[in-house]
Amino acid sequence: MQTDSFHYSVTDHIARVRFARPKTLGSLTFKVYRDLTDLFYGLRSDESVKVVVIEGEGKGFCSGGDVHEIIGELLKRDVKGLLEFTRMTGELIVNMRQLEKPIIASVNGIAAGAGAVIALASDFRILAKEANIAFLFQKVGLTAADMGAVFLLPKVVGVSRATEYLMLGDKISSEEALRVGLANKVVDLAELESETMSLAKRLAESASLALGLTKRLINNEWLMDITAAIEQEATAQALMMQTADHKEFHEAFKAKRAPKFSGK
Repeated sequence: MQTDSFHYSVTDHIARVRFARPKTLGSLTFKVYRDLTDLFYGLRSDESVKVVVIEGEGKGFCSGGDVHEIIGELLKRDVKGLLEFTRMTGELIVNMRQLEKPIIASVNGIAAGAGAVIALASDFRILAKEANIAFLFQKVGLTAADMGAVFLLPKVVGVSRATEYLMLGDKISSEEALRVGLANKVVDLAELESETMSLAKRLAESASLALGLTKRLINNEWLMDITAAIEQEATAQALMMQTADHKEFHEAFKAKRAPKFSGK
């Protein structure tokens, strides 16, 4: 994909998406939002990609919407134009969650506002020690109910912590993020890329069909009761037991070798 919104590459089934505006700490423009939204939708049918890594460049991961290029322009719009924008930003998060492939946010610095929600919507978050996360919508006079933050954050850190983070908008340090489950791992900045790519490689070598179905059920079961959830898992597992990947595990186990999953 050719765009000036971010750098994009695919190697060994791992797609890397790196924000391309380091001078503004990876801030988002209307075009960046649109390009990211379209990218994650297109990745659903891209069989060359099994894992996606989102990363920052320079000192920041993503500082959210650009004050001049987005906020200033939105103040000129009517309600219809504003709703067009807010629905598009929400579409980005929906496309990330509905992509049945693991997404890793590799957070090198500040992840604020929309950048914090992009990290939140990812399946894994690896933070550099210097990194921090801030859901600072209320600090600019807006509700924190934006891009799915109010839906997603309580499911990750619990209602009490989510209320604190969303209402106060204070920076969450990498250490605190790890303690409350907002980060999966915190590492030295010099080790961030190697740790991220090590996880990405591990996921890319896993049974991709099984990973995709696991993500789908994580999404689906958020609003189910336990009886419906267990029935859905029983059906899904019965289907997975018929896959080539499951049979490959059995053959590899008997042969005392590592399995080679094909995603089928």
